Amino acid sequence: MIHKRYEVMLTGKTDPSRFLSLLVRSGVKVTGLTETGDKIRFQTDKKGIQFIRKNRRRYRMKVSIKRPEEGSVESRLFTSFRFLIACLIPLLASMLLWEIEIESDMPEVAERIEVKLDKASIKKFRPLSTIPDEGEIRRALMLDDPSLSWVRFKRSGSTLTITPMLSPKLNDKVEKEGPPSDLIARTGGVITSFRLSRGERVAHVFQTVKKGDLLATGTLVQGNKTAVVGAEGSVFADFWSEYTFKIPKTIDYQLLGEEKVNVHWQSPIVWKNDGFPSFRSFIKTEHVREDRIEQFELTEDMGESIILPLIKHKIINASQFDLIIKEENILHLTFGSDTVEGTILFLMNENIAVKRPIPKETETIE
Repeated sequence: MIHKRYEVMLTGKTDPSRFLSLLVRSGVKVTGLTETGDKIRFQTDKKGIQFIRKNRRRYRMKVSIKRPEEGSVESRLFTSFRFLIACLIPLLASMLLWEIEIESDMPEVAERIEVKLDKASIKKFRPLSTIPDEGEIRRALMLDDPSLSWVRFKRSGSTLTITPMLSPKLNDKVEKEGPPSDLIARTGGVITSFRLSRGERVAHVFQTVKKGDLLATGTLVQGNKTAVVGAEGSVFADFWSEYTFKIPKTIDYQLLGEEKVNVHWQSPIVWKNDGFPSFRSFIKTEHVREDRIEQFELTEDMGESIILPLIKHKIINASQFDLIIKEENILHLTFGSDTVEGTILFLMNENIAVKRPIPKETETIE
């Protein structure tokens, strides 16, 4: 319990300061001292009140003592440990992870993430200070899961929100219905590998082919029997390709700013529409990051370090096939006042197979 304070007012025929000096020398607690004319007001405890009553006659002092009201708000709050407990419980609760939300339209993805979070011991009611870094959680979730391209995190107070982003499906896994076809080369090159799910090879690895050459046939012949099944799959080859580009000389890029955490106080009670209260932490944290846009100007010495990687990234992202760039050579670069033009020679490896329908005259012969 916090000791009660009494408000005392001293008046008298003698100088009240003499009596006040006696109180101080005797070790009486005196706080909130104010003097108005011949009146002196201050606060003291119960022990000080006993000393004042014992010595006031000798110094001919008139003493007015005001007791604290037992039913006041101040008395109810600060004379009981219930107020401290009411403050400590939300404070301790705000240090724990109360909710984990997974925002995904695919239940199977959300279920896999829940299993991996459980294996990593990221569960409800775990102290926030022991939760691993976002990068570590992201690596654990994306490990051996090719369906995930990225995982976003957002932490608001004691709630952790996880948003998985799925990888786009590869085009070679989508087989369109159509007439039986052979596979021919859409461009020339040196064959490096076959990935056929149906049909028979006609060309072979390390063979040089030109545009229109037959790579795999969908017509199978065994003895005197012929079956038209169609060819499906991919044929990868190495080939050289020139790429001409024109880009702005001044490039904008984004810099990630420093993340700041803002702490706000909020009411721990939230009233619902049905009239019943729900409880939450009275501490709300907000993660804020201010990114900024910067610019830099391309110069002639940035060909290998900046321009070449930039063009390679653009080509790979725009490709509809499993493209690999093995080598590159800058043929020329021209720097104008506002633009940069050039030509780059790339050694690429990708699927060169396209379908060519088998003539309808070809029939299955028993």
